[in-house]
Amino acid sequence: MILTKAQYDEIAQCLVSVPPTRQSLRKLKQRFPSQSQATLLSIFSQEYQKHIKRTHAKHHTSEAIESYYQRYLNGVGRNGAAPVLLDLANEVDYAPSLMARIILERFLQEHEETPPSKSVINSMLRDPSQIPDGVLANQVYQCIVNDCCYGPLVDCIKHAIGHEHEVLLRDLLLEKSLSFLVAVALLESTIGKKKRRVLFIEDLCILMDLSDFMDYPFALLRIGTLYSEKSKLNKCLLF
Repeated sequence: MILTKAQYDEIAQCLVSVPPTRQSLRKLKQRFPSQSQATLLSIFSQEYQKHIKRTHAKHHTSEAIESYYQRYLNGVGRNGAAPVLLDLANEVDYAPSLMARIILERFLQEHEETPPSKSVINSMLRDPSQIPDGVLANQVYQCIVNDCCYGPLVDCIKHAIGHEHEVLLRDLLLEKSLSFLVAVALLESTIGKKKRRVLFIEDLCILMDLSDFMDYPFALLRIGTLYSEKSKLNKCLLF
């Protein structure tokens, strides 16, 4: 089913007042049953990323970080098993994984002799068992598994979807006996500059790295579109 601009806007409008949780996605699916789960998740992710970019700065002021950290300490002091960080993230309308990063960095700054490096932070977020505090490790884990837009778990899902899609597209090209070349290029999108795998088919340029799959909702095109409308396509197709 082709998604029109009006349908996209209607879905996007429904996302204004809902948190980025899987429960919200289920409600969205009930509201728009004719749209696929992948399409709704793609729109959900893109609109939420726009929101995070608009509000990112206010969550990273020294006052905000200290306030979040103290609220975290007070919360786990009352009940360490409660989802304190997840509830805090939802309350202030910030991505749970990003809130977990803020608190983890602040915790390590307080308990480590040297400031934590980005690689150390990323490693701990990917594997919370590395976090030296068990309560914080559990809180971070809850944020990671409940965040459907950000975090290492979401990144793994995106890469898996992207790899599957790339294999299907390459197989179809081989089946159609179309020559193609896969290269790596530095492209710029709404989420910044990144190296992405690009597939060149004659005069077509198709973005292949679907780690960015969720960021292009209108790119959920059937592969057959490449051939049925090939003469109309002379720009970069984002898959």
